[in-house]
Amino acid sequence: MAEPYGNYRIADGRPVGDQGGEHLLVHTVPVPDPGDLVARLPEPTVLAWIRHGAGLAGWGEAARVTLPAGEDRFTAAEKWLREIVESAEITDAVGCRGSGLVAFGSFTFDDCSDGSVLVVPRAVLGRDGTGNAWLTSITPVLPGERISRMGGSRPLSPLLPGGPPYGGAARPPASSAAGLPVPPCLPGLTGPLTEPEGIRWHDGSLSAPEWEQAVAAAVRRIARGDLRKVVLARDLYAFADRPIDARVLLRRLAARYPDCFTFACAGLIGATPELLIRRDGCEVSSLVLAGTMPRGATAAEDARLAAALLGSAKDNEEHGYAAASLHEAIAPLCETLHIAPRPELIRLANVQHLGTRVHGRLAADRSALALAAALHPTAAVGGTPTGAAVELIRELENMDRERYAGPVGWVDADGNGEWGIALRCAQLTGNRARLFAGCGIVAGSDPAAELAEAQVKFRPIQTALEQSDLPAGPRTPRGRGHPHAREAVAHSHGGGAVR
Repeated sequence: MAEPYGNYRIADGRPVGDQGGEHLLVHTVPVPDPGDLVARLPEPTVLAWIRHGAGLAGWGEAARVTLPAGEDRFTAAEKWLREIVESAEITDAVGCRGSGLVAFGSFTFDDCSDGSVLVVPRAVLGRDGTGNAWLTSITPVLPGERISRMGGSRPLSPLLPGGPPYGGAARPPASSAAGLPVPPCLPGLTGPLTEPEGIRWHDGSLSAPEWEQAVAAAVRRIARGDLRKVVLARDLYAFADRPIDARVLLRRLAARYPDCFTFACAGLIGATPELLIRRDGCEVSSLVLAGTMPRGATAAEDARLAAALLGSAKDNEEHGYAAASLHEAIAPLCETLHIAPRPELIRLANVQHLGTRVHGRLAADRSALALAAALHPTAAVGGTPTGAAVELIRELENMDRERYAGPVGWVDADGNGEWGIALRCAQLTGNRARLFAGCGIVAGSDPAAELAEAQVKFRPIQTALEQSDLPAGPRTPRGRGHPHAREAVAHSHGGGAVR
């Protein structure tokens, strides 16, 4: 076996690739439409990727890799997943994106950070939003057990040359699902969820005044010509009286921000509006977001804010860097590529962004995970030029971003998948949540306005932790114990991309 990358295992800790070790038995069948995916999650250790009620929800761990720091962490994850798929027995009676063997992943922003993770769950419930749904069970088994579980009659599927990126088994057409048994019942909650209580807030690595000083220092560097843009983030801690159930936050975020991708992976929970890459066969798409205004309280105010955003020189400059960096990274990978000539207005529940849509056709077969690796980090979360921006982030933020602002999403055995950028998120550890928010800094940035915008960007997770009945629109967070939470509303009209 090749030298292992990081701490990877199948279920009970035995290394992947050991001769005589466990392999995965994967079985996907169609099921009746389950409705709310989050309501079907039977335990708090969850994996999810949901938008407008459609997507994937998983639980348990059949296999997992946790990767050390390094530029090769994406390549290492690809190799690990390829080994998993090549040794797996996959029976897929649905044959669509997201059925069969699926891995959820979340990668660190910085090459110097440990902790990127890829997880193959024990079970995945999928729903496409048009009435089609499926349930995948993934079971680690010993080689001798595979034959008995398959009835002793079905050999391993052949690995087809030139097939899916990970050597996945060829899938039967979706029509072969006819006549297969449908599970009599789907999983679901075993009781009411326990909502977080007694939330207490504490500053993270930098206090608000310290972070303003960091922004001012970045503006001086930009004025000196060291770089053109940098995205600076800050963190904030919340402590509850008891361990925080990720399903509570998922349910609230999915309900309040349906246009975003609500995600969960290894304790990282959030709702990102930014699609880094979607791969469906040879077709790829992306949505670049940079430049932000809040939604108005009235239709007239909303229109005024939208016009201000579209006409803002600062926001358009920032957006231009983000769109250009994605174009530079993805163009060599595509035989055809269309990028909208100018940004459009993307309206979400509580904010509106400048957005540029990207569509292309791949020149060669690359998995969604490999594409995410090629695109990260874009100027939307790093800066321009990338190297100088990342160095300045390390210098000024005084923290490890960990998986914040890194790629998060899923990939299946055929290499299809969707990856977003981990924004508007928090890392859950027991009764603690570490929240992140950031802003794009350019020459015209004002430290006080950027701080106010960062406070607004904490709001989705703050309110998901504190308020069970809150609509998605503008509302002052309670922010008990956090002196800057209420300041955000008064300054919420600052520019910059939502991070």
